[in-house]
Amino acid sequence: MIDFGRFYQQIATGPLAPWLEVLPAQLSQWQRESLHGHFRHWKKTIDHLPLLTPQRLDLVNGVTADSDDLTPRQRQGIETLLRQLMPWRKGPFSLYGTDIDTEWRSDWKWDRVLPHISPLEGRTILDVGCGSGYHMWRMLGAGASMVVGIDPMQLFLCQFEAVRKLLGDDPRAHLLPVGIEQLPELNAFDTVFSMGVLYHRRSPLEHLWQLKSQLVSGGELVLETLVIEGDENAVLVPGERYAQMRNVYFLPSAAALKNWLEKCGFADVRIADHALTSTSEQRRTGWMTSDSLAEFLDPENPQLTVEGYPAPLRAVLIARKP
Repeated sequence: MIDFGRFYQQIATGPLAPWLEVLPAQLSQWQRESLHGHFRHWKKTIDHLPLLTPQRLDLVNGVTADSDDLTPRQRQGIETLLRQLMPWRKGPFSLYGTDIDTEWRSDWKWDRVLPHISPLEGRTILDVGCGSGYHMWRMLGAGASMVVGIDPMQLFLCQFEAVRKLLGDDPRAHLLPVGIEQLPELNAFDTVFSMGVLYHRRSPLEHLWQLKSQLVSGGELVLETLVIEGDENAVLVPGERYAQMRNVYFLPSAAALKNWLEKCGFADVRIADHALTSTSEQRRTGWMTSDSLAEFLDPENPQLTVEGYPAPLRAVLIARKP
């Protein structure tokens, strides 16, 4: 099993301590009841990976680790084990000669977000829907003191723990397999990121309230989500699928989303970025071999999804909790 004891110890005496009233029981229940059929195989893969302290580590320009003292056989062994954790969706990672070419160029998203947010030096950060944790490592590279990611997908947890071993078992980053709805109102994080989550929520305003309840007064929300073009009243509610995704509920315009944030009591709300998702940013690779964005767009008109909706447009909004 994954050991969360170190995280419990780290938060026991700080502002996150109230979380310990519910978190250990939640994770114990998760370990008893919710394990995926492949989880034990994934966990064995992690166990077989070496715990390495890289001679060269770069979390500023990417997520890159390397050392000179590994043999070619050891390097091949690392790649073989990492391939046991496919599909890799968020990245990329470069680990001891293995370049994990993930479905998403998450570094492109980071480059769009980073210029617009408050400096992360010394901050305690919550990353909601963090996936395999790529952006968490970039947050540490930007100076964060602690990053806590939450995502209920067990493969993402295993991918994160695999990368953590290869990056030197950094104690400043933790991924917990829980959802935002399971968190108490901690009011303890300096920055909260929610990227690629809002459109999966049946109640988007409730999600915004949940995010707000995790921030300290004066803390910053970084919200990135799918949007549509339009004025402050424009909202798309797709049918059964949007770009082949079943669980897409509300796609507001950026202006409407700004209003939603203000309605939830956020201040200084601003639309920082708009970007169409390209088939260079999200695509099928050797590390994620299933269908990807190219298959989700209308082959006759790539400005539309296969269902006839506007092609994926993403916006970044920044807001402050008063």
